[in-house]
Amino acid sequence: MMELISSFQSMGYSVTYASPAAPSEHAINYQEHDITPCSIELNDASFDAFILDLKPDAVLFDRFMMEEQFGWRVEKHCPNALRLLDTEDLHCLRQARQILAKNNSDVIKAVPSHALYSDIAKREIAAIYRCDLTLMISQHEMQILKERFSVPESILFYLPFQIDTASIEKTSFENRQHFVSIGNFRHEPNWDAVLQLKNVIWPLIRKRLPKAELHVYGAYPPKKATQLHNEKQGFHVKGWCENAKTVLNEARVLLAPLRFGAGLKGKLFDAAQCALPSVTTSIGAEGLEEDVQSPPFLVSDDFEMFAQLACDLYTDPDLWLHHQDQCESFLQAFQKAPLQAAFARCIQSLESDIDAHRLNNFTGSMLRHHSMRSTQYMAQWIEEKNKNK
Repeated sequence: MMELISSFQSMGYSVTYASPAAPSEHAINYQEHDITPCSIELNDASFDAFILDLKPDAVLFDRFMMEEQFGWRVEKHCPNALRLLDTEDLHCLRQARQILAKNNSDVIKAVPSHALYSDIAKREIAAIYRCDLTLMISQHEMQILKERFSVPESILFYLPFQIDTASIEKTSFENRQHFVSIGNFRHEPNWDAVLQLKNVIWPLIRKRLPKAELHVYGAYPPKKATQLHNEKQGFHVKGWCENAKTVLNEARVLLAPLRFGAGLKGKLFDAAQCALPSVTTSIGAEGLEEDVQSPPFLVSDDFEMFAQLACDLYTDPDLWLHHQDQCESFLQAFQKAPLQAAFARCIQSLESDIDAHRLNNFTGSMLRHHSMRSTQYMAQWIEEKNKNK
């Protein structure tokens, strides 16, 4: 989100960040980043006055649920504003894989149509059609939208992580220690990965490396996570850390055994920026195949092989250094400047002829027709119900 905000600011936009979420103690300093924060309410007409007063030129919805909630209000009061959707990742894909993973111990790569075409998919694809442009972080997911949902490419835009590729500081093999895992515990793929580490992968690693330690970091660790902490097993649940880069700069190998998920995996990018080699699955590496020839990570979906690769990477200085050397070239494929420039050209093209662009999206206009506006009418019903409490 900060990269997207930076992109808009580079185009000359002033940025207002409006959220119905409660303030967080971990939030950024908005003033420092020249962002105006505002609190908005769900299912409440106060948003109408807010958006009318603001009169934005463009509105970016953070995931399809926000478009469902506020999209119709934006269209009603600011019809000329560009409506953009940031998927973060394709939720219907992640949900389908998660459901399949519950009944299957294997990494879930291919998803059959009966699992993919869910109610979540119908909501998410409808939101994509209703918007002028949807930002996709993964080319793999763009292909899914085009090939399996017949979404036209004209309303999709590939915008992955945008990295400032300044030279990275390469802490040496000898000055690093421990395995590390990192990821928000509230994100189901991350929690499942922790369980795979605890129950399957870490016991295999400890057989080969009996003195090794794994440090597990992530925000919002629940009690069921902290209960996994076991110093005798070398399994350390650390929880939230103030600076992830500090942790990654000190570790020797990142482990990311993701069995399901979607989008690009920020943890792999964070590790690369800290010159830290990783071991992950095909799910973890998904979306990177098209852009990266020599990645700084090893990949296996077999967890016995995963553990072996982790041990080899941890103990072999030459293998480790080879993958550390790939970090800079990996990040070069996601340079901020050219990605921002391409995004700016796309936005300028939309601004110059938004009416023609919308005429070419009949399905979107159909879904915005009053007969299809169940989300609007549900919101208004909840609003009236709340008034009578």
